[in-house]
Amino acid sequence: MELGLTGKSVFVAAASKGLGKASALEFAREGAKVTIASRNLDQLSQARDEIWAATGQEVTMVQMDVFHPEDIQRAIQTAVSAYGGIDVLVANAGGPPSGQFTDMADADWVRGFELSLLSTIRFIREALPYLRTSGGRIVNLTSTSIKQPIQGLILSNVFRAGVQALTKSLAAELAPDGILINTVAPGRIGTERITELDTVRAASLGVTLEDIQQAATAQIPLGRTGTPEEFARMVVFYGSFANTYVTGQSLLVDGGMVRAI
Repeated sequence: MELGLTGKSVFVAAASKGLGKASALEFAREGAKVTIASRNLDQLSQARDEIWAATGQEVTMVQMDVFHPEDIQRAIQTAVSAYGGIDVLVANAGGPPSGQFTDMADADWVRGFELSLLSTIRFIREALPYLRTSGGRIVNLTSTSIKQPIQGLILSNVFRAGVQALTKSLAAELAPDGILINTVAPGRIGTERITELDTVRAASLGVTLEDIQQAATAQIPLGRTGTPEEFARMVVFYGSFANTYVTGQSLLVDGGMVRAI
C-alpha cells in the first residue's frame, strides 16, 4: 500500500524514546521528513542518530518541554522552517503520575491537565495553520483508559478521555479543511512506562514485578505484550494519506485486552 508519506513533513512529540520514537522511526521508513521533539536532549540526539542510521532519512530535532507553551511554539516553527510546513502532527506526551483519587492534590490535577490534555490542545493550535494548507493528518496518542479506566491511574483516566473528546469534536470542525484527526491508544506495549507502572503496582501489592507482568499478560487474548513497532505501524497508517475517510475515531492497539464494545 502506498501511504503517500514520501517527502511529507511529520512532527512527532515526545519522540526521544518509547512510542513516540518508534512512531518517528516508522514515518522515516516511509520516506517522511521527520521532526522529533522532547525534553531530554541526550536521549533526543540518540533517537535522531538511530533513526537516521536505520532509514537514511533526514531528521530534525528540537528540545521542548510541553509545560512551556513557548517551547511548543518554537518546536512547531522548527519543523516549519526545516521542511516548509507540517503535513502530519503526532501529539504525544509522557503519562501522568500514577495514584488514586485521594492521593491527588490540586497541583497534581493541574499538572496532569497540562501534560495530557492542554499539551495536545497547544500542539494542534500551533500546527493548525500549516495543516490547513496541506489538508493534513493529526494523530493523538493516549491510552486504553479512554475506553476502560485503569486502576491506579486516575489522572490518565480523566485527561486522556478528554483528548478523545477533543478528537471527536475537532473531526467535524476540521473536516471542511480536509484534515483527518484520530486517536491511537496503546494497551500493554513493551516500553519503560509500562515497566515503571508495573513496578509501582508490585510494590503497593507486596508482590514481585514478574507476578504483575504475568497477571497482566493473562488478560490479553493474544497472550503477550505488544511491541512499539506494532503500535507505530498503526500510528503511521492513521497519519498517512492512504487514510482518506477515517476521522474522529479511536483505535486501541492492545491485543484484544479491552472488552468494551
